[in-house]
Amino acid sequence: MDYLKQPFGFKVRKVLRYLRMYGPSRTYMKVLGQKHMHKKYERLPRQFGKRQKSHTVGIIGCGNYPFSTIAYFLRKEFGDVIASCMDIDINRAASFSRRHRVPLYTDNANDIIDDNKIRLVYIASNHASHAEYAIQAIESGKDVYIEKPHVVSIDQLHRLSKCMRRHNRKVFLGFNRPGSRLGILIRKYCAGQDSPGMYNWFIAGHAIDPDHWYFSEGEGGRVLGNLCHWTDFTLRLVPMESVFPVTITPTRHIKSDCDIAVSYVFADGSVGTITFSSKGHTFEGVRESFRAQKGNVLITMDDFKRLTVEIIARKRVYDNAYRDHGHKANVVGAYKNVHRDEAYHQESEISYITNTAWLFLKTKESLESNERITIDSYEKSNPSSNRALPKARLEKSRSPQHARR
Repeated sequence: MDYLKQPFGFKVRKVLRYLRMYGPSRTYMKVLGQKHMHKKYERLPRQFGKRQKSHTVGIIGCGNYPFSTIAYFLRKEFGDVIASCMDIDINRAASFSRRHRVPLYTDNANDIIDDNKIRLVYIASNHASHAEYAIQAIESGKDVYIEKPHVVSIDQLHRLSKCMRRHNRKVFLGFNRPGSRLGILIRKYCAGQDSPGMYNWFIAGHAIDPDHWYFSEGEGGRVLGNLCHWTDFTLRLVPMESVFPVTITPTRHIKSDCDIAVSYVFADGSVGTITFSSKGHTFEGVRESFRAQKGNVLITMDDFKRLTVEIIARKRVYDNAYRDHGHKANVVGAYKNVHRDEAYHQESEISYITNTAWLFLKTKESLESNERITIDSYEKSNPSSNRALPKARLEKSRSPQHARR
């Protein structure tokens, strides 16, 4: 929905509601983000050009999310650290630069990838380009933060996996919910019970038009664009050694990527179900509720605002002042890890990165075929992809053709 085209009264109610949900500063940035997406210059503004030692971050993709979330939290926590921003729509890159005081804006990703002073690249372009940009940045010696989904095909997953093993760089993913305050509590309470769990998600997502770029060929549709958030969280609730083999069962009518349900039976006997509805517009954005039982723990969570945990006679309620989906923790955590040289466990991270992608890619396959499938881990299913390719055989991918989000 284009909020700028809505009646004045609607926009006022939207802002007032968001003030209660996110607070003044994030609401203000979300409003600016809507205007940013429509910005057109008759004459492009001059580059800032004043590069400081602190400018060590590159941004690829200058859509609403990187504008109002990634750059917002980076500047709030660390000041002016973004050296360059890139988008194929040069107007968006220029608008991003002006608002966030970025020295260089460009429509050429190589200006960021080939910049030796940039240490960390946040990739938030269109979905099909995420892995392609990430591979190029890793090959150039950079650490990367990849927005979801980090791959849109098995071929991209193979190439990204081999690239990570060969170059030994840090890779972070844009799955923010498990790292939120309530997400951490959910995982802690579930981990404290020694038994299989029952996990249920209900999500009311945005209704988007049939011609939305999510549905363009190769972009992965809504399973990779949206549902992957909850396939990832569900995966992280089960100990990795107890996940596979996992059986995926689809439930759908005509559509294969919205108004659907999908269930998982994990190796340890845990059962997870995700229901994703997209029947109409939701005034408060994506709505989500989570219900779980594991051992003696009973969990209820709504919209990452309130969490209720019951353990037999004991009941605890956790309330956030504002909705917290974990965006700040995720964006800021990647920067801290790289710039403070914090620990990064390469093998376990690669295993997680490949297996969460393997799960959402196979979920998409199951929903499209409307058939139940059982999968083993990525490592067992693709043993040759666990080895890095010799340098002579790994071709540098071409620059992706799109960068918008």
